[in-house]
Amino acid sequence: MNTVKTVRELRAVVARARSEGKRIALVPTMGNLHSGHIALVTKAVQRADFVIASIFVNPLQFGPNEDLASYPRTLAADQEQLLQAGCHLLFTPTVEEMYPHGMADQTIVRVPVVSEGLCGGSRPGHFDGVSTVISKLFNMVQPDIAIFGQKDFQQLAVVNALVRDLNMPIQIIGEPTVRAADGLALSSRNGYLTEDQRTAAPALYRVIKQIGTALQNGEQDHQQLISDGVKDLEAAGFRPDYLEIRHAVSLRPATPDDRDLVVLGAAFMGKTRLIDNLHLVKE
Repeated sequence: MNTVKTVRELRAVVARARSEGKRIALVPTMGNLHSGHIALVTKAVQRADFVIASIFVNPLQFGPNEDLASYPRTLAADQEQLLQAGCHLLFTPTVEEMYPHGMADQTIVRVPVVSEGLCGGSRPGHFDGVSTVISKLFNMVQPDIAIFGQKDFQQLAVVNALVRDLNMPIQIIGEPTVRAADGLALSSRNGYLTEDQRTAAPALYRVIKQIGTALQNGEQDHQQLISDGVKDLEAAGFRPDYLEIRHAVSLRPATPDDRDLVVLGAAFMGKTRLIDNLHLVKE
């Protein structure tokens, strides 16, 4: 596996792979890789001939009071995991390489509707940063497929809308969330949790699953389900950010008649913000 840092080097390697008729997959990441990321790379290896991973902690998607400076950076360990997973090329650009004219003068790509509310409401500008950097990566690589995890359900919806609306010839694949044995979704931010917080953290998914089970059993009072869920999160030591039931495709607030649903939650355990979701289709 080679590692390149510039767009020029990246495009040269991609051009060579294309000339050999290879199908190209891209797995964008911010590094500090865990088993969830590696599952995406494994899927890419199954679906393509040449797999590119990117590691870039994108400042454009962090707010002024968020953890950009402290976000874990573990390049050597990440490279070893990617090598073992069968990745062919790692792209690790600097901020200056990605935003050579500065972020203040950077063209911004905004995806409306699906980026609004949820994490988009709690983190203003976050998804503008996501859609902008993903657009840049897609243009740099021009992959045949790109693979994202479903833990960031709203992000996946934003990427799907981006590709659809801008007519990008890229197949987007969403891979199921990888979880620890106790149900906690794997996340780079789990490393911020203390031992006691880590023990309590699986309650987020438990509450989301309880709501999902109630919906499958015919419960239609969404407001009551959410109210009860918020209380359960607080009892477990969380400070809830949001807990919502949305239509899984449009991400608009769900109605009792909707069948394709997603329950999404974000909550703080101490200073650490965790997110999770459950996609379900009512019978």
